[in-house]
Formats: sequence, C-alpha cells, structure tokens
Amino acid sequence: MLQFHPLTIAAVEPETEEAVRVTFDVPADLADAYRFVQGQHLTLRTDLDGEDVRRTYSICAGTDEGRLQVAIKKVDGGRFSTWANAALKPGDVLQVLEPTGRFHTVLEPEAQRTYVAFAAGSGITPILSIIRSTLATEPHSRFTLFYGNRTTAGVMFREALEDLKNRFMGRLSLFYLFSREPQDTELFNGRLDAGKARAFCRGLINPQAVDAFFLCGPGGMIEEVKTVLAEAGVPDERIHAELFLTGPAAPPPRRTERPAPAGGTDVTVWLDGRATRFDLSDPDATLLDAALAEGMDLPFACKGGVCCTCRAHLREGEVEMAANYSLEPHEVEEGFILTCQARALSKTVVVDFDKV
Repeated sequence: MLQFHPLTIAAVEPETEEAVRVTFDVPADLADAYRFVQGQHLTLRTDLDGEDVRRTYSICAGTDEGRLQVAIKKVDGGRFSTWANAALKPGDVLQVLEPTGRFHTVLEPEAQRTYVAFAAGSGITPILSIIRSTLATEPHSRFTLFYGNRTTAGVMFREALEDLKNRFMGRLSLFYLFSREPQDTELFNGRLDAGKARAFCRGLINPQAVDAFFLCGPGGMIEEVKTVLAEAGVPDERIHAELFLTGPAAPPPRRTERPAPAGGTDVTVWLDGRATRFDLSDPDATLLDAALAEGMDLPFACKGGVCCTCRAHLREGEVEMAANYSLEPHEVEEGFILTCQARALSKTVVVDFDKV
C-alpha cells in the first residue's frame, strides 16, 4: 500500500502570479519510493487549524531530471492552494504520499511515435512531465501541444516549454490559445473546445497518424475533445485523459434509486494484512467515509473519483459507484472499486486494499 512520508521542501519558486513550483528534498533511503513515471501525481497532506487537509498535485519534472517537483496554482476558495502560495517556504515539512497515477504510456527509446496533447490551465502540469520525459527518452518521437489559457500572464511553464522547443528543435510544436487576449490568428482565439479541436484535426494534425493523445484540464474541455477525436475515428485506447479537480469534492450522488439493504451492512476492510469489521448503518455514506469515521487510516486524496488513491478490491458483496474517472475497464471487471464513490448495496461487503 502507498504510504505517506515526511518530506522537507527544498525550494518554493514563483511560476505565475497565482502559482508556485515546489521542490522536495528526497532522502536517499526514500529514493526508490519516490521514483515516478511521467504524468503521475503526489498527494500532499498537512494540518490546517486542526483539520487534516489533503490535495493532489501532478509532478511537473521529467523522469530524467533527478528532482521531485509539483506546481500549485491558487484557486478561488482553495484552502490548501491559497495557504501553499502564501505561506509555504523552504525547510517546511509536508506529508507526501508516494507517486501514483496511470496518465502515461510506456516509453521505448527505439520508438518513432507521434504524440498530441490538449491542456487547459493547470492541466499543463502532468503534460509537461510527459513532454519532458518523452522527448528525452524517445529521440525519434515528436510531440504537439495545444494549450489553452485566458491570458499570456496566466500561462504556466511558458519559459520551460519554450526551452524544450529550442532544445528539441523540430520535435516539439507549441500552439497557445487565449480566451481573453486577442491574437493575430483567429484560430487561436477563444476556449479550447470542440470547434477548435475539429479545426486542429483538419489543418494541423492528422488524428489517424497520432499514436497517443493526452487530455488534461476541466471536464468540459476533456469531453468535447474526446468527442471530436471519436468522430475522427481515433480508437479509445489511444486517448488518455485526466480530469483536474480544483478543490475538495462534494459527496457523490446516488446513481440509482436502489435502496441500501434494510438493517445496514456488515463491512470488513483488509489493510496491511489485517481485517477490521464494522457495521455500516448510514445508507448515504460511502465505504471510505464510513471507514474513516470508524478511525481507520485509509489511503485517499481527492474523494472525487479522479486520483485512484482509494482503490480497493471488492472481495465480497455488491456496491454502486457514483463516478469513476480513473479505473480502467479491465480493473472494474476484475472487481476493483473506488471506495470514495462506492455505497453498499448488499448485507455484507468485504474490500481489500492490499491487492494490487
């Protein structure tokens, strides 16, 4: 099971007026634990006024750079992001979960591939790691990025992207879109939406020749671009998407009107080789929230069905997931669930956090 470790902050650097880059000092004895794959993320945990606050941020460094770094963009009402931008400093210590996430493809040095990414706002963070790692690892591959923002001032990692373009001459193509700052070319004015994606597929890329697409940003943008790529005949397995949440998720709604079992559910949770049993009487409680209320220290982060930190195997019983943005279809078929989204539908439920 993934574990939190205390990591000291080595550097906090401004990225834009509303975002900072945070670099962690990883001790030698934890180097293997924090070795990451491009596109993965970290869950940061701290105590704010007596409350255990956790947020997930994507790693922005490349796999060959020898550093562990995330970017934190301040969002309206974002308790953790506002605190981090205002108060976080070198020498501070945060609890950091080991890297996790499946937003990537396997890189092969001999491969000659074409990649395309669509990113909006802070959705550039994992994309930057993917671009850095891909261009360094696959010297014969090419990458194209369509990156949407409101204005030039709000563009995260613009200098880093331009440096990559100069370093990997002819292998990285960058296209910026601005919704509140006019450009000379009308094609790049406005939001990154279905209309823009169709225009790009007609004039700038051949979607059938792209080996992998990476989409990261708000849910609306992701769904619109997915639809366009599907219309263009791109197979689902070539489209990789990661939704960005900007704050703590609301409790998931029920998907159906099917009632919870009368009299509650007998729940057993396996964690680190030990079984803990409790009675679940609240029909609206998710398995994760119910277990946390019982005092169990389970792995979780976003509670929105996005990060997959709370993934567990359903050994016995039946549950209903309100949402799933991270489990692959084959994982669902194999019985894995997101406990932050799962409500009990049977008298007995057994979940196993130890199975991988």
